[in-house]
Amino acid sequence: MTKGVGFRIYTNIKRPSQELVERFRGLPSSNIADNMGRLYCIGHQIRPLNEAPLLGVAFTVKAPQGDNLMFHRALDLAKPGDIIVVDGEGDLEHSLAGELMVRYAIKRGLGGFIVDGCMRDSDALAGLDFPIYARGITPQGPYKNGPGEINVPICCGGQVVMPGDILVGDRDGVVVIRPEDAEELAEVARRKFEKEQEQIKENTFNKKWVADLLIKQNVVVYE
Repeated sequence: MTKGVGFRIYTNIKRPSQELVERFRGLPSSNIADNMGRLYCIGHQIRPLNEAPLLGVAFTVKAPQGDNLMFHRALDLAKPGDIIVVDGEGDLEHSLAGELMVRYAIKRGLGGFIVDGCMRDSDALAGLDFPIYARGITPQGPYKNGPGEINVPICCGGQVVMPGDILVGDRDGVVVIRPEDAEELAEVARRKFEKEQEQIKENTFNKKWVADLLIKQNVVVYE
C-alpha cells in the first residue's frame, strides 16, 4: 500500500462560520433541496433513528466494511457541533457504532452521526436527543483494524460529502450544502418556507401553473 493513501488523517478542515450554519436552523430539508436543483440529498436509504433534528458541519470518515477504528478516532478529533459522516461502503453485516459511542459523542458536544452502514442499540438511540442517521441496524459488532481515512471527500447514500459541508436533516432525510452556496441558499429557502407557511395559514393554493404547463407542453385532452 502506498504510504498514507487509504490510511491517513487530516486534522484541519475549513469550517463555515457558526452564524452561517445557524441560518438554516428550522428550515425543512425539502425547502432547501428544492432550491438546489433537487440534486443534493443523501439517499433515502439513510434514515433517521430518532426524532432529533440535525444541523452542523461535516467531519468525514472513510472506513472499510465492518471496521470502525477511524470512527473511534474521529470522536476525539471532531469539534463541538461537528457531524461525523461515515462512508462505511453501505455494509449491512456489522454495526459501526452503538449507545456507548453515541453517549461519548454527546459528552464531547458533537452534533450527530450519519452512517452509510449500520448502527446498533436502536432502542436506546431512539430516546436520545442526538441526531443519528444510518442505513440499517444489526447487533453484530465491528472490527477495529483499519485502514481508513479522516476528512477526505466521501460518498454517503450516493451523495458526495466534503469536510466542512453544512448538513441539515429532519424526518425526511439529509441535504448537503456547500459553504460557498450557503448564504444565498439560506435566503431563498427561508423565503420559500415562509411563503408556504402563509399559504397554509390562509388556505390558498394556486394550481393554475399545472394547466399552464400542460398547455405549454401540448397535452392532448380527450373528453
